[in-house]
Amino acid sequence: METLSSNASFGGTQHVIKHASKTCACDMTFALFLPAEAKDGPVPVLWFLSGLTCTHENAMVKAGAQAWAAEQGIALVFPDTSPRGEGVADDNAYDLGQGAGFYVNATQDPWKPHFQMWSYIADELPALLGENFPLDMDRQAISGHSMGGHGALTLAMSLPGRFLSVSAFAPIAHPTGGDWGRKQFTAYLGTDENTWKPHDATLLMQERGFDGPVLVDQGTQDQFLELLMPEALSAAMAKRRQNGVFRMQPGYDHSYFFISTFMEEHVNFHADALWSA
Repeated sequence: METLSSNASFGGTQHVIKHASKTCACDMTFALFLPAEAKDGPVPVLWFLSGLTCTHENAMVKAGAQAWAAEQGIALVFPDTSPRGEGVADDNAYDLGQGAGFYVNATQDPWKPHFQMWSYIADELPALLGENFPLDMDRQAISGHSMGGHGALTLAMSLPGRFLSVSAFAPIAHPTGGDWGRKQFTAYLGTDENTWKPHDATLLMQERGFDGPVLVDQGTQDQFLELLMPEALSAAMAKRRQNGVFRMQPGYDHSYFFISTFMEEHVNFHADALWSA
C-alpha cells in the first residue's frame, strides 16, 4: 500500500491510499477516515459507495461525513467506483466503463479482466482494511448514493450478517427495469437477465429483504427520477413490511447539496446500529 495523503480532520485523520488490487488487476485507490478513538483500539466502520462518474474523492470532500463520524467515533471508507488506468477498458459514455463499475463482477469482454467490483468491495478491500487498520470488522454498516446506493442495498441484502444497517441517497432502485441498469448489465453481465436479478435492490427486497434497519432518502426534484425508479423500492419495502424508512424529501435534487443536508441523520442512524450491536 502507498499512502497518498493524510490530513488532520475533526480530531481524526483522513487518509487516501493506493494499493495493488489482485481482484481488479490494477491499482485501486480508496479513502479512509479514522476518528480519534482509533488510536486506542478498533472502531466500527461505515462504508460509503459513490455514484456514476465519481472517484473516492467526491464523497470524501463534499458529503461532510467526517464531522458526524468523528462525533460518533466511527471510521469511514470511501472506495473508488471502478478500476482505472492504462489497459483498463473504458467507454465514451459517462455511464459505462471507468467511473461506472455498478458494483458487479463483469463476465463479458472487454470488461471482465478488471471490472470485478463486487468481489473487490465484498472481499478484497474488507480483508485489507481488517488486516492493516484499527477497525472492528464485526461492526460494519453501508451507505451510498445513486449507483452507490444501488451497490449498498444489493451488497447489504446479499451478504447476510455482514452489515448491521444500510442506507441510501437516491439509489438506482430497480436497475433491471430502467436504462440505468439494463444498458450496463447487458455490457457487463450479458443478455441473460437471470444474471441481473441479484443486482436489483427492488427484486432483492421482494425476495429476502434486509435483516436490520434501512433508511432511504430521495429528493422530489431529482433530475433522474425516471431512471432511479424509487417507487418500485418503496412498494417492495412496504409489501415486505421491512424495518425501514423511505423518505421523499421535498425540493431536493441529485446533488451533494442533497447528500450533505441529510448526512448527519444517516451517520447517526448507522451509529445507533453499530454501537448497539
